[in-house]
Amino acid sequence: MERPAAAGSCRVGALSADSVGENERLESIQRSVDDFTVQVIEGLPIAESWNCLELGAGAGSIAYWLARRCPDGHVVAADIDTRYLEAERAGNLRIQEADVTRDDYQPGRFDLIHARYLFCHLPERDGLIARAAQWLAPGGWLVVEEPYHLPAENSPSPLAQRVLAAYQQKYRERGADMTWARRVPALLSRAGLSDVSFSGNLGCMGGLDKDRWAPLIGQAGPSLVADGLITQTDLDGFFRLLQDPEFIDIPQVTISAWGRAAL
Repeated sequence: MERPAAAGSCRVGALSADSVGENERLESIQRSVDDFTVQVIEGLPIAESWNCLELGAGAGSIAYWLARRCPDGHVVAADIDTRYLEAERAGNLRIQEADVTRDDYQPGRFDLIHARYLFCHLPERDGLIARAAQWLAPGGWLVVEEPYHLPAENSPSPLAQRVLAAYQQKYRERGADMTWARRVPALLSRAGLSDVSFSGNLGCMGGLDKDRWAPLIGQAGPSLVADGLITQTDLDGFFRLLQDPEFIDIPQVTISAWGRAAL
């Protein structure tokens, strides 16, 4: 039974939908990861009649793609804040304001459930995987994509080390676990799913036009400075570093894992 979302979840404070640069951050994620996500989903036996649930739909790129890819099915694009989603993009697309930590769906409803960069931010994330698995139709697929942050101290730049360490600390203080992605394949299996598999996509910091981290640090940076985690000099120096053609780093890996409900 679907019901309106309650307030809360991860999108509050410096990284909320209200914060300056949030739309740019979401679009940066889409530019960086959408091709990988589409490749993963196209690797499944996807059909035009599938009914899909996009959890944490963000700025909507994957929900819109699913609506085009499954024209004879329907797509529910759910997010705690739906201001960046456009229902008119497709006739088979429905936008739902929902909090996955509180809202529920009818068991056996969806052929595909996809979530990206969502569960690692939420409390009781292990249990939420098991809940989501129950919403799958027989033979349906659950695809979970999460970031795995590499140790900040391994960055080739001491300045990037400080900024990344502050960024990771900020997330930890907010209750996120940016290394939780490693647990997802096992959690899918424990939830009763079969054909569990996984893949990875390397993130890029620096590399000039390949960089994805300028919008992320641009949004979070003022809060990191205000909290004393870095200095304004560090923040300014970081953006100069991103303009250095010799600087390139791998700050995280996006791990995509998927499993199938019993027929």
